[in-house]
Amino acid sequence: MAQDLRIGIIGLDTSHSEQFTLRLNDPANPSHIPGARVVVAFPGGSPDIEESKSRVEGFTATVRDKYGVRIVGSVAEACKDVDAILLLSLEGRPRLEQMRQIIAAGKPVFMDKPVAASLRDAVEIYKLATTAQVPVFSASAVRWYPGVLEVANAEKTPARGVISYGPAHVLPHHPDLFFYGIHPTEALFTVMGGGCLSVTRTTTPSASVVVGLWSGNRTGTLHAIHEGAKAYKLIRFGDTQITEQKSEGDYTPMLREIIKFFQTKQAPVSPKQTLEIYAFMEAAEESKRRDGKSVTLREVMVKAGAPEAWLPEDGKIKPEPPKSVPKELPQPGGS
Repeated sequence: MAQDLRIGIIGLDTSHSEQFTLRLNDPANPSHIPGARVVVAFPGGSPDIEESKSRVEGFTATVRDKYGVRIVGSVAEACKDVDAILLLSLEGRPRLEQMRQIIAAGKPVFMDKPVAASLRDAVEIYKLATTAQVPVFSASAVRWYPGVLEVANAEKTPARGVISYGPAHVLPHHPDLFFYGIHPTEALFTVMGGGCLSVTRTTTPSASVVVGLWSGNRTGTLHAIHEGAKAYKLIRFGDTQITEQKSEGDYTPMLREIIKFFQTKQAPVSPKQTLEIYAFMEAAEESKRRDGKSVTLREVMVKAGAPEAWLPEDGKIKPEPPKSVPKELPQPGGS
Protein backbone atom coordinates (compact mmCIF):
# COMPACT_ATOMS: atom_id res chain seq x y z
CA MET A 1 0.00 0.00 0.00
CA ALA A 2 1.35 3.43 -0.93
CA GLN A 3 2.36 5.67 1.93
CA ASP A 4 -0.19 8.32 2.95
CA LEU A 5 0.37 11.81 1.62
CA ARG A 6 1.53 14.22 4.31
CA ILE A 7 -0.76 17.26 4.47
CA GLY A 8 -0.08 20.67 5.99
CA ILE A 9 -2.90 23.02 6.99
CA ILE A 10 -2.63 26.80 6.96
CA GLY A 11 -5.42 28.40 8.95
CA LEU A 12 -7.08 26.88 12.01
CA ASP A 13 -9.82 29.49 12.38
CA THR A 14 -12.67 27.66 10.61
CA SER A 15 -14.62 24.48 11.25
CA HIS A 16 -13.20 23.10 8.00
CA SER A 17 -9.84 22.59 9.69
CA GLU A 18 -11.44 20.24 12.22
CA GLN A 19 -13.82 18.57 9.76
CA PHE A 20 -11.16 17.90 7.13
CA THR A 21 -8.68 16.59 9.72
CA LEU A 22 -11.12 14.14 11.31
CA ARG A 23 -11.98 12.70 7.89
CA LEU A 24 -8.31 12.20 7.05
CA ASN A 25 -6.79 11.27 10.41
CA ASP A 26 -9.49 9.11 12.03
CA PRO A 27 -9.85 5.71 10.30
CA ALA A 28 -12.80 4.89 12.57
CA ASN A 29 -14.84 7.83 11.30
CA PRO A 30 -17.66 6.74 8.93
CA SER A 31 -16.55 9.48 6.48
CA HIS A 32 -12.85 8.56 6.63
CA ILE A 33 -10.94 9.20 3.40
CA PRO A 34 -7.79 7.09 3.01
CA GLY A 35 -4.59 8.12 1.28
CA ALA A 36 -3.58 11.23 3.22
CA ARG A 37 -3.01 12.49 6.74
CA VAL A 38 -2.73 15.98 8.26
CA VAL A 39 0.64 16.13 10.02
CA VAL A 40 1.31 19.84 10.60
CA ALA A 41 -0.64 23.11 10.85
CA PHE A 42 -0.09 26.83 11.20
CA PRO A 43 -3.02 28.40 13.13
CA GLY A 44 -2.88 31.90 11.62
CA GLY A 45 -6.00 33.90 12.37
CA SER A 46 -7.32 37.44 11.87
CA PRO A 47 -7.35 39.55 15.05
CA ASP A 48 -9.80 42.09 13.57
CA ILE A 49 -12.45 39.53 12.60
CA GLU A 50 -14.48 38.05 15.46
CA GLU A 51 -15.33 34.81 13.62
CA SER A 52 -11.60 34.14 13.35
CA LYS A 53 -10.05 35.31 16.60
CA SER A 54 -12.72 33.67 18.78
CA ARG A 55 -12.25 30.21 17.26
CA VAL A 56 -8.60 29.74 16.36
CA GLU A 57 -7.56 28.62 19.85
CA GLY A 58 -10.27 25.95 20.08
CA PHE A 59 -9.64 24.45 16.65
CA THR A 60 -5.89 24.48 17.29
CA ALA A 61 -6.37 22.51 20.50
CA THR A 62 -8.66 19.99 18.76
CA VAL A 63 -6.39 19.15 15.82
CA ARG A 64 -3.33 19.04 18.10
CA ASP A 65 -4.71 17.05 21.02
CA LYS A 66 -7.33 14.86 19.33
CA TYR A 67 -5.70 14.18 15.96
CA GLY A 68 -1.98 14.46 16.68
CA VAL A 69 -1.21 17.39 14.37
CA ARG A 70 2.04 19.27 15.02
CA ILE A 71 1.50 23.03 15.43
CA VAL A 72 4.06 25.45 13.94
CA GLY A 73 4.51 29.21 13.91
CA SER A 74 4.64 30.15 10.23
CA VAL A 75 3.45 29.34 6.72
CA ALA A 76 6.99 28.41 5.71
CA GLU A 77 7.25 25.84 8.53
CA ALA A 78 3.89 24.32 7.56
CA CYS A 79 5.21 23.82 4.01
CA LYS A 80 8.28 21.86 5.12
CA ASP A 81 8.29 18.06 4.86
CA VAL A 82 4.73 17.82 3.47
CA ASP A 83 3.38 16.71 0.11
CA ALA A 84 0.48 19.18 -0.19
CA ILE A 85 -1.25 22.10 1.51
CA LEU A 86 -4.82 22.81 2.59
CA LEU A 87 -5.15 26.60 2.74
CA LEU A 88 -8.12 27.05 5.07
CA SER A 89 -7.71 30.57 6.47
CA LEU A 90 -11.14 32.03 7.21
CA GLU A 91 -10.74 35.20 5.17
CA GLY A 92 -9.16 36.33 1.94
CA ARG A 93 -6.90 39.26 2.82
CA PRO A 94 -3.84 37.16 3.81
CA ARG A 95 -4.26 34.73 0.90
CA LEU A 96 -2.00 36.37 -1.69
CA GLU A 97 0.98 36.54 0.66
CA GLN A 98 0.29 33.03 1.97
CA MET A 99 0.09 31.72 -1.58
CA ARG A 100 3.37 33.40 -2.53
CA GLN A 101 5.07 31.30 0.15
CA ILE A 102 3.24 28.08 -0.74
CA ILE A 103 4.02 28.51 -4.44
CA ALA A 104 7.67 29.24 -3.61
CA ALA A 105 7.74 25.92 -1.77
CA GLY A 106 6.26 24.21 -4.85
CA LYS A 107 3.43 22.52 -2.96
CA PRO A 108 0.10 21.56 -4.57
CA VAL A 109 -2.60 23.47 -2.73
CA PHE A 110 -6.33 23.47 -2.26
CA MET A 111 -7.62 26.98 -1.48
CA ASP A 112 -10.77 27.05 0.62
CA LYS A 113 -13.26 29.87 0.05
CA PRO A 114 -12.74 32.73 -0.44
CA VAL A 115 -9.75 32.54 -2.78
CA ALA A 116 -8.94 36.15 -1.88
CA ALA A 117 -10.53 39.37 -0.66
CA SER A 118 -10.62 40.85 -4.18
CA LEU A 119 -10.86 39.61 -7.74
CA ARG A 120 -7.50 41.25 -8.48
CA ASP A 121 -5.78 39.20 -5.75
CA ALA A 122 -7.52 36.03 -6.95
CA VAL A 123 -6.28 36.62 -10.52
CA GLU A 124 -2.76 37.32 -9.26
CA ILE A 125 -2.73 34.07 -7.24
CA TYR A 126 -3.64 32.01 -10.28
CA LYS A 127 -1.14 33.88 -12.47
CA LEU A 128 1.66 33.18 -9.99
CA ALA A 129 0.72 29.50 -9.71
CA THR A 130 0.47 29.10 -13.49
CA THR A 131 3.87 30.71 -14.05
CA ALA A 132 5.45 28.51 -11.38
CA GLN A 133 3.56 25.42 -12.64
CA VAL A 134 2.27 24.72 -9.13
CA PRO A 135 -1.07 22.83 -9.14
CA VAL A 136 -3.84 24.74 -7.37
CA PHE A 137 -7.60 24.63 -7.22
CA SER A 138 -10.49 26.03 -5.24
CA ALA A 139 -14.17 25.14 -5.00
CA SER A 140 -17.17 25.11 -2.71
CA ALA A 141 -18.27 21.77 -1.29
CA VAL A 142 -21.73 22.27 -2.83
CA ARG A 143 -20.26 21.50 -6.27
CA TRP A 144 -20.23 17.80 -5.27
CA TYR A 145 -23.43 17.63 -3.22
CA PRO A 146 -25.48 14.68 -4.56
CA GLY A 147 -28.59 16.87 -4.82
CA VAL A 148 -26.73 19.51 -6.84
CA LEU A 149 -25.28 16.90 -9.20
CA GLU A 150 -28.75 15.39 -9.74
CA VAL A 151 -30.02 18.80 -10.87
CA ALA A 152 -26.94 19.41 -13.03
CA ASN A 153 -27.40 16.04 -14.78
CA ALA A 154 -31.20 16.16 -15.05
CA GLU A 155 -31.04 16.61 -18.85
CA LYS A 156 -28.35 16.18 -21.48
CA THR A 157 -29.03 19.63 -22.92
CA PRO A 158 -27.90 22.84 -21.15
CA ALA A 159 -30.29 24.37 -18.65
CA ARG A 160 -32.40 27.17 -20.10
CA GLY A 161 -32.37 28.87 -16.72
CA VAL A 162 -31.53 28.21 -13.07
CA ILE A 163 -32.49 29.81 -9.77
CA SER A 164 -30.07 29.22 -6.89
CA TYR A 165 -30.68 30.54 -3.39
CA GLY A 166 -28.73 30.33 -0.17
CA PRO A 167 -27.32 32.24 2.81
CA ALA A 168 -24.92 35.11 2.11
CA HIS A 169 -23.48 36.21 5.43
CA VAL A 170 -21.25 39.23 4.86
CA LEU A 171 -17.63 39.25 6.09
CA PRO A 172 -15.93 42.62 6.67
CA HIS A 173 -13.22 43.69 4.20
CA HIS A 174 -14.60 41.51 1.35
CA PRO A 175 -17.01 41.94 -1.57
CA ASP A 176 -20.28 40.99 0.08
CA LEU A 177 -20.87 37.74 -1.84
CA PHE A 178 -17.32 36.35 -1.53
CA PHE A 179 -17.78 34.69 1.88
CA TYR A 180 -20.98 32.62 2.14
CA GLY A 181 -22.39 33.80 -1.17
CA ILE A 182 -19.83 31.61 -2.94
CA HIS A 183 -21.88 28.51 -2.08
CA PRO A 184 -25.16 29.27 -3.90
CA THR A 185 -23.12 30.98 -6.64
CA GLU A 186 -21.01 27.89 -7.24
CA ALA A 187 -24.14 25.74 -7.21
CA LEU A 188 -25.57 28.03 -9.92
CA PHE A 189 -22.45 27.62 -12.08
CA THR A 190 -22.33 23.86 -11.48
CA VAL A 191 -25.68 23.58 -13.24
CA MET A 192 -25.39 26.45 -15.76
CA GLY A 193 -21.76 25.83 -16.68
CA GLY A 194 -19.46 28.60 -17.93
CA GLY A 195 -20.32 31.34 -20.36
CA CYS A 196 -21.82 34.06 -18.14
CA LEU A 197 -21.57 37.39 -19.94
CA SER A 198 -23.06 40.03 -17.66
CA VAL A 199 -25.03 40.56 -14.47
CA THR A 200 -27.54 42.98 -12.97
CA ARG A 201 -28.25 43.21 -9.25
CA THR A 202 -31.06 44.37 -7.00
CA THR A 203 -30.22 44.68 -3.31
CA THR A 204 -32.27 45.11 -0.13
CA PRO A 205 -31.22 44.56 3.50
CA SER A 206 -32.80 41.09 3.34
CA ALA A 207 -31.44 39.80 0.05
CA SER A 208 -29.59 40.44 -3.17
CA VAL A 209 -30.96 39.16 -6.46
CA VAL A 210 -28.31 38.82 -9.17
CA VAL A 211 -29.45 37.88 -12.67
CA GLY A 212 -26.72 36.61 -14.97
CA LEU A 213 -27.02 36.49 -18.74
CA TRP A 214 -25.28 33.48 -20.29
CA SER A 215 -24.32 32.85 -23.89
CA GLY A 216 -27.15 31.18 -25.77
CA ASN A 217 -29.70 33.58 -24.20
CA ARG A 218 -29.82 31.59 -20.97
CA THR A 219 -30.32 33.12 -17.52
CA GLY A 220 -29.02 32.19 -14.09
CA THR A 221 -30.44 33.87 -10.99
CA LEU A 222 -28.76 34.03 -7.58
CA HIS A 223 -30.97 34.88 -4.60
CA ALA A 224 -28.45 35.66 -1.86
CA ILE A 225 -30.17 35.69 1.53
CA HIS A 226 -28.74 38.26 3.97
CA GLU A 227 -31.49 38.20 6.63
CA GLY A 228 -34.39 35.94 7.57
CA ALA A 229 -34.93 32.22 7.01
CA LYS A 230 -32.00 30.54 5.28
CA ALA A 231 -31.62 27.35 3.23
CA TYR A 232 -29.93 26.15 0.04
CA LYS A 233 -31.79 25.11 -3.10
CA LEU A 234 -31.54 24.95 -6.88
CA ILE A 235 -34.35 25.01 -9.44
CA ARG A 236 -33.46 24.13 -13.03
CA PHE A 237 -35.62 25.04 -16.03
CA GLY A 238 -34.94 22.61 -18.87
CA ASP A 239 -36.23 21.56 -22.26
CA THR A 240 -38.61 18.89 -20.99
CA GLN A 241 -38.78 19.28 -17.22
CA ILE A 242 -38.28 21.56 -14.24
CA THR A 243 -36.00 19.96 -11.67
CA GLU A 244 -35.68 20.97 -8.00
CA GLN A 245 -32.84 20.05 -5.67
CA LYS A 246 -33.98 17.43 -3.15
CA SER A 247 -30.92 16.92 -0.95
CA GLU A 248 -27.70 18.58 0.16
CA GLY A 249 -24.49 16.92 1.35
CA ASP A 250 -21.31 17.48 3.36
CA TYR A 251 -17.57 18.00 2.92
CA THR A 252 -16.73 14.36 2.19
CA PRO A 253 -17.18 14.27 -1.63
CA MET A 254 -15.14 17.46 -2.06
CA LEU A 255 -12.37 16.18 0.20
CA ARG A 256 -12.17 13.01 -1.91
CA GLU A 257 -11.65 15.24 -4.94
CA ILE A 258 -8.97 17.20 -3.08
CA ILE A 259 -7.00 14.06 -2.19
CA LYS A 260 -7.33 12.79 -5.77
CA PHE A 261 -6.00 16.17 -6.92
CA PHE A 262 -3.04 15.93 -4.56
CA GLN A 263 -2.30 12.45 -5.94
CA THR A 264 -2.65 13.25 -9.64
CA LYS A 265 -1.84 17.01 -9.71
CA GLN A 266 -4.88 17.40 -12.03
CA ALA A 267 -7.35 20.02 -10.79
CA PRO A 268 -11.07 19.13 -11.19
CA VAL A 269 -11.88 22.85 -11.55
CA SER A 270 -9.73 25.05 -13.80
CA PRO A 271 -8.48 28.59 -13.02
CA LYS A 272 -10.80 29.99 -15.71
CA GLN A 273 -13.85 28.25 -14.21
CA THR A 274 -13.11 29.49 -10.69
CA LEU A 275 -12.28 33.02 -11.77
CA GLU A 276 -15.51 33.26 -13.77
CA ILE A 277 -17.42 32.54 -10.55
CA TYR A 278 -15.50 35.25 -8.70
CA ALA A 279 -15.95 37.63 -11.64
CA PHE A 280 -19.72 37.01 -11.41
CA MET A 281 -19.66 38.04 -7.73
CA GLU A 282 -17.36 41.02 -8.42
CA ALA A 283 -19.57 42.18 -11.31
CA ALA A 284 -22.56 41.91 -8.95
CA GLU A 285 -20.72 44.16 -6.49
CA GLU A 286 -20.06 46.67 -9.27
CA SER A 287 -23.71 46.52 -10.40
CA LYS A 288 -24.73 47.33 -6.83
CA ARG A 289 -22.41 50.38 -6.89
CA ARG A 290 -24.00 51.45 -10.20
CA ASP A 291 -27.58 51.16 -8.86
CA GLY A 292 -28.35 47.92 -10.67
CA LYS A 293 -26.91 48.65 -14.09
CA SER A 294 -25.63 45.73 -16.17
CA VAL A 295 -21.92 44.93 -15.76
CA THR A 296 -20.01 42.51 -17.95
CA LEU A 297 -17.72 39.90 -16.46
CA ARG A 298 -15.14 40.78 -19.08
CA GLU A 299 -14.96 44.34 -17.74
CA VAL A 300 -14.17 43.33 -14.18
CA MET A 301 -11.72 40.63 -15.30
CA VAL A 302 -9.79 43.08 -17.49
CA LYS A 303 -9.70 45.54 -14.59
CA ALA A 304 -8.35 42.77 -12.34
CA GLY A 305 -5.48 42.07 -14.75
CA ALA A 306 -6.63 38.70 -16.10
CA PRO A 307 -4.80 37.37 -19.17
CA GLU A 308 -6.71 37.03 -22.44
CA ALA A 309 -7.03 33.24 -22.11
CA TRP A 310 -9.13 33.65 -18.96
CA LEU A 311 -11.40 36.45 -20.19
CA PRO A 312 -15.12 35.85 -20.78
CA GLU A 313 -16.80 36.89 -24.00
CA ASP A 314 -17.61 40.57 -24.53
CA GLY A 315 -21.19 40.30 -23.33
CA LYS A 316 -22.87 40.98 -26.64
CA ILE A 317 -25.74 38.63 -27.33
CA LYS A 318 -26.31 37.60 -30.92
CA PRO A 319 -30.04 37.61 -31.77
CA GLU A 320 -31.64 34.28 -32.54
CA PRO A 321 -34.33 33.82 -35.20
CA PRO A 322 -37.87 33.96 -33.77
CA LYS A 323 -39.43 30.65 -32.81
CA SER A 324 -43.00 29.63 -33.39
CA VAL A 325 -45.31 29.89 -30.39
CA PRO A 326 -46.61 26.53 -29.09
CA LYS A 327 -50.34 26.19 -29.66
CA GLU A 328 -51.04 23.94 -26.70
CA LEU A 329 -49.84 25.52 -23.46
CA PRO A 330 -50.43 24.10 -19.97
CA GLN A 331 -53.35 25.78 -18.21
CA PRO A 332 -53.31 26.93 -14.57
CA GLY A 333 -54.49 24.07 -12.42
CA GLY A 334 -54.21 21.61 -15.28
CA SER A 335 -52.46 18.29 -15.06
